[in-house]
Amino acid sequence: MKWPQFLKREKDYQAIDRYLAISICVSFILLALCLVVNFFSARYALESASNPVTDMVLSNIPVYDVEIAFVYGPFLFWALVLGLCISNPHRIPYAAKCVVFFALLRSLFVSLTHIGPYPERIDVEPSVLVTSLTLGSDLFFSGHTAFPFLMALIFWKNKRLRYLFLALSIFFASVVLLGHVHYSIDVLGAFFITHSVYMISEKLFKKDWERFEAV
Repeated sequence: MKWPQFLKREKDYQAIDRYLAISICVSFILLALCLVVNFFSARYALESASNPVTDMVLSNIPVYDVEIAFVYGPFLFWALVLGLCISNPHRIPYAAKCVVFFALLRSLFVSLTHIGPYPERIDVEPSVLVTSLTLGSDLFFSGHTAFPFLMALIFWKNKRLRYLFLALSIFFASVVLLGHVHYSIDVLGAFFITHSVYMISEKLFKKDWERFEAV
């Protein structure tokens, strides 16, 4: 290798490393801000909640005690996602920005929709972290269903991860319906909105997406 070419490659690597470091820092800052926005949108939805409505699915199935899966399932899911990203930091900027974009859009939907929770539902301990963040009134659309589906789309090239996340999405969709935590429209709408978010994210974060796909 000629010396000028070596220097050029070293400069390219340094530029990539700098961009990656800055992107990761920005991503985590945005994620933190996103949690704040999510909390206040859920609080607003709680204060503005109207009466519950009937539901074709929930009206025909009893309430099942799925509290453990509903509360602790997401922690295991996010631990898996975090492990996948840490194992290859080049995945972090695109995955994090997709999650932020998705969560902000969901906060907007939550702020616009003020239907009251279904009257017969599982009683989740208020002190649990997941309940403290959501307040139980962020109904449309189901984050439990949508986030695993988003990860399935992001990791689509990896068959094992694709099918794992699709299975988790269906599992959590069943959990929130069996516990009457979400209306059926919250679950069904999650799939269509999430796919749209992913398609927009490819264009919006094109540079990060290309780096993610190159891993």
